[in-house]
Amino acid sequence: MTKTQSGLNRLLGELDRRYRRRTHRSLEVHRRAQRFMVGGGSHNLRLFAPYPFCVTKAKGPVVVDIDRNSYIDYWQGHYANILGHNPDIIQREMVRHHRQDSLHTGFEGRDQIELAEKILRLLGWSDCRVRFTTSGTLATMYSVMLAMAATGRDRILKIGSGWHGASPFLLKGIKYHPPDGFTRTDSAGIPAEILNKTLVTRFNDGDDLERILKKEGDRIAAFILEPFIGVGGFFPADSSYLRLARSLTRKHGIVLIFDEIISGFRFCPSGVQTLYGIQPDLSTFGKVIGGGHAVSAVVGRREILEQCRSQQSPEDRVFFEGGTFSAHSEYMRAGCVMLDYLSRNAGRVYPRLSKSGEDLRRGITRVFEEQGIEVLCTGEGNGVVPAGSLFMVHFPRKKIGRLTPEQLWDPEISDYRLKEEVLRLALVGEGVHVVHGGGAISAAHGKGDLDRTVEAYGRVARLFKKFLY
Repeated sequence: MTKTQSGLNRLLGELDRRYRRRTHRSLEVHRRAQRFMVGGGSHNLRLFAPYPFCVTKAKGPVVVDIDRNSYIDYWQGHYANILGHNPDIIQREMVRHHRQDSLHTGFEGRDQIELAEKILRLLGWSDCRVRFTTSGTLATMYSVMLAMAATGRDRILKIGSGWHGASPFLLKGIKYHPPDGFTRTDSAGIPAEILNKTLVTRFNDGDDLERILKKEGDRIAAFILEPFIGVGGFFPADSSYLRLARSLTRKHGIVLIFDEIISGFRFCPSGVQTLYGIQPDLSTFGKVIGGGHAVSAVVGRREILEQCRSQQSPEDRVFFEGGTFSAHSEYMRAGCVMLDYLSRNAGRVYPRLSKSGEDLRRGITRVFEEQGIEVLCTGEGNGVVPAGSLFMVHFPRKKIGRLTPEQLWDPEISDYRLKEEVLRLALVGEGVHVVHGGGAISAAHGKGDLDRTVEAYGRVARLFKKFLY
């Protein structure tokens, strides 16, 4: 056992003891949950070791657990809550709506028309249509089905490290597996013949994209990517790369899909695609557009979306029904309120979020550097996409030059465990909750919250120095 490994084990033991002292009642809740639920919950990312704290209250930038511990939260509903937890403007509208029409009816409603119209107007793309569903996974799955039907092809191209939800077509190339990188299948239970037709390319690597499309272009139905990559590291695509992707997909008759489940309405009151001035054939949106509710949407070219019309013949129709709770009237109303607020207040909300992100990233970097610990805090812009409110902290083992998901997730180059496991538990002990080393700043996070967060990272940096360096 190396000195560093020994120190890591001692540090984890210390953090575990501190956490358990603060969260006795959360442990009781978790033990009860384990009696009835797989692993004690319904989403593995929430079930961090040794057990998750049980939230009983959430407002603005803060959540409070059952043991009355408060945490400045940067998870913010899986990055959905751009205005913070339970914003007043949504709550007021939901109270009014509940008095009139909120329980599920199973009929079409007017609010979905308004929300679809707002999304298309804010995107500014012509001759497009919208269909709603309830999760990012469903939106990306349906977009792939639409692309396959439109092209008559059965292969999909995606980005290594790109996370598009648990769609069977896309559960490949998500996690980094040495020495194969982002090439393996990431889930059991999916027939090999499906995932063998999913191809993986490298983010921002135009040469690799050209190579694959030269060989496979006439068999690929869709190229799906995040123009601002999420789990892969929180950084934007190069403009030249997206322009090349648009040009090559047109040349080869491939449907270009932008997954903006995370990035949509996070950097501006639209998708980042409008900042680049590049119109994909299909886009997926979620999180922010639901105002804290289960809303996602597939948006795109009319002739592609209309393949899901019921008038289509069975052999040509894409069975995109959306689900029982798709376009629920309450969800649609909340989405309308959210997008109205963001579009009306864009000149105030987005610059503030950008400055908060810059200040927080700079502060986190400084407190680790003061301890002689190298960190890389991603989330910066690129001249087209502004520096935003998303941030992710990485611990390089070697010098990282050009940002790539491979550099950030290869354990030989960047310390994945320190970011994903140790940092989260250490910060919870300091009253700050993060996922993947960071998260999403909301408009509810004030200067005091950011200052306290930097101070918490500073205490963690000193703890890391003591045990690991």
